[in-house]
Amino acid sequence: MSNSLVVNGTSALGFVQPIRAVVLGARDGIGAALSEHLLALPSVRKVLRTSRNASWTDAVVRPDKEERQVVDLTDDDSIESLAERVALWDQPPNLIVNCTGLLHEEDMQPERALKQLKRSSMRRAFDVNATGVAMLIHNVLPQMPRDERCVFVSLSARVGSITDNRLGGWFSYRSSKAAQNMILKTASIEAARRWPQLIVLAYHPGTVDTELSKPFSSRVPEHKLFATGLAVEHLCRVIGERTPSDTGGFYAWDGSSVEW
Repeated sequence: MSNSLVVNGTSALGFVQPIRAVVLGARDGIGAALSEHLLALPSVRKVLRTSRNASWTDAVVRPDKEERQVVDLTDDDSIESLAERVALWDQPPNLIVNCTGLLHEEDMQPERALKQLKRSSMRRAFDVNATGVAMLIHNVLPQMPRDERCVFVSLSARVGSITDNRLGGWFSYRSSKAAQNMILKTASIEAARRWPQLIVLAYHPGTVDTELSKPFSSRVPEHKLFATGLAVEHLCRVIGERTPSDTGGFYAWDGSSVEW
């Protein structure tokens, strides 16, 4: 993965000011690859990486630029603690990327039919993919600067598009991601009044070779299954191309707009 991506003569992330980033879900997958990419960029001053795994967050590798903290989007106290921590920075975070998401776990799989619906699974999906994102915005977005470009991105999914739903199934995941999209869109409208340079985005990374997609990627053509490094290049390019006029948008890995 290149560290010299260029968009319109500036860095791929489009920032003039040094980057102070928070990456949620940074232990594995896209979050881990993005964090490592950011840490390698000279223009990045600080990266706070979060995970639910306390032993991982205790093992800081780059103390000059890297911080780690336990954050669980289903736990309000941990989200509030994150907000309190970045409030103490000498300069506030100007890039927040939420890479968390729940599609499946040991006792939860995407539904193929109505008869497989369970209240517990749907509640769990919404808690992570929608309500958790809302609480993150509620607590952390107010810490972002008002006088410079800043970006808040949350990984969504094309299957959360109501217009694009042609196959059905995956009730809990689809609906929770659609709810996340509405949360981001609504937050962007209110935030634009106080943060004129803020860009709030829902982002579809495509199918990435991670633990989240592994059980469902066997039928994905090789050229459509992205390595995490390539997924990060796509993400950085899309962030770099966006302006405040794009806030509240839903964008795919190739820069195209996704229908709601």
